[in-house]
Amino acid sequence: MNASTISAEFPYESKYLTVNGSEIHYVEEGLGDPILFIHGNPTSSYIWRNIIPHLSSDARCIAVDLIGFGQSGKPDIDYGFTDTYGYLEGFIKKMGLINITLVVQDWGSGLGFHYANLNRDNIKGLAFMEAMYKPTLLKDMPKAKQLAMKLIQTKALSWLMLGVANQFVKYMLPEYVERSLSKPEMAVYSEPFKTLKSRKPVWVFPRDVPVDGKPVHTAKAVGDYHQWLTQTQLPKLCFYADPGMLIPIEDVPWIKENLPNITMIDLGKGTHYVQEDYPHEIGKGLLTWYRGIT
Repeated sequence: MNASTISAEFPYESKYLTVNGSEIHYVEEGLGDPILFIHGNPTSSYIWRNIIPHLSSDARCIAVDLIGFGQSGKPDIDYGFTDTYGYLEGFIKKMGLINITLVVQDWGSGLGFHYANLNRDNIKGLAFMEAMYKPTLLKDMPKAKQLAMKLIQTKALSWLMLGVANQFVKYMLPEYVERSLSKPEMAVYSEPFKTLKSRKPVWVFPRDVPVDGKPVHTAKAVGDYHQWLTQTQLPKLCFYADPGMLIPIEDVPWIKENLPNITMIDLGKGTHYVQEDYPHEIGKGLLTWYRGIT
């Protein structure tokens, strides 16, 4: 990791597509089959800024802002998995994307894997990092994470933490990056969540993380695509870090042994937002893998 080579610039033309009455913001570079980059909570397409240049010579790279995030609209909806997926699916359909390679992280993986499972014939490959690749059991989490998850999934407490105090953006995001995010970088990540109302997506999403089979709708989606991931021969690429978070380092052997046709890339020390620590390693690894499946 060399922080001096990680740029805070976002040198892309902003584009917008109306989906379900709201504007979805995205950027794109290059020509060819689409590579769709899907971010998680509380980030945006900005997190892929240093990765896209590695691939835009070989593919049409599209990085989307999920509804309520980045520069996308903030309609008066419930947010969470169901609403967010509806806008993402609508975006993919309206863009006419076919033969898609997905690059996903965090909730972007939950949404992306769900789309892939429901649209198997439209997927060329799956690349993921810090991903929701399997159902979660509370007993399997370290004690500190168990407590944090219980707090986050308690409606009133999570609203105070993630809504009023804005802790996801102010504290969790920079804490789970190994280097120090610069003021310009933090300004971009903070901009969409200046008001209490605007933080609803950041607050709702963590409460939709399925733990011990609840909430049922997300638990079913994750369980279904997890089973599919263990069976499909689609090309897969997994980036992992040590100690990791959604993909803890001790899970890596299981992934390697149980997800067919997978390539594993060790990024080194890291926790969750690995795109901010290893964008060039991720970009180069993606390019090599992508050329191998094309």
